[in-house]
Parts: sequence; C-alpha cells; structure tokens
Amino acid sequence: MSPPNLQNGTVVMPRDEFERLLEQAAERGAERGAKRALTDVGLNGDDAAHDIRDLRGLLDAYNTAKHTAWETVIKMIATGFLLALVASAITKLKVFGGGQ
Repeated sequence: MSPPNLQNGTVVMPRDEFERLLEQAAERGAERGAKRALTDVGLNGDDAAHDIRDLRGLLDAYNTAKHTAWETVIKMIATGFLLALVASAITKLKVFGGGQ
C-alpha cells in the first residue's frame, strides 16, 4: 500500500487501496460488534462455543416439537371429520335399526 497524499487538506489515495482499507475496517468493526453482542448476552469466555451448541440443540428440539404438535392437531381434525362422516353414514343407512 502506497502512502496517501495530502492535497488541499484532503487525503488522496488510489481507489482500489481505499476500498481495501474500507473492507478491512468493516471486517474489524463487525468482529468487534459480534464479540460485544455475545458478551452482552453472556456468551463469552471458554464455555461460549458449548453454550451456543446447546442453544442450537434446544432450538432444533423446539422446532421439532412445534412441527410434531401441528401434525398431531391436523391428524386429530382429520380423524374427527372422518368419524363424523362415518357416524352420519351409519345414521343415514339405519345400520343399527334406529330412526325411520
């Protein structure tokens, strides 16, 4: 990287070097921001990786339970609907001798 020039109180440098400098600053800022965010929620230190894995496992288990619960609700509704149809058919066909 060539040293920047000062012209009329303005720093002048080649565009590609300026963009590279911006990328480096952004990466360092993002890294610091991520570390600060993890520290704020208590996920720093030696156990942080283990804690994050545990949280991901817990989230996966929650999503699986939620999916299973919805499947169960849908199956119960379908079963109830089918039982109502069968009961209606039995009543209509007078299978047990009831009704006229």
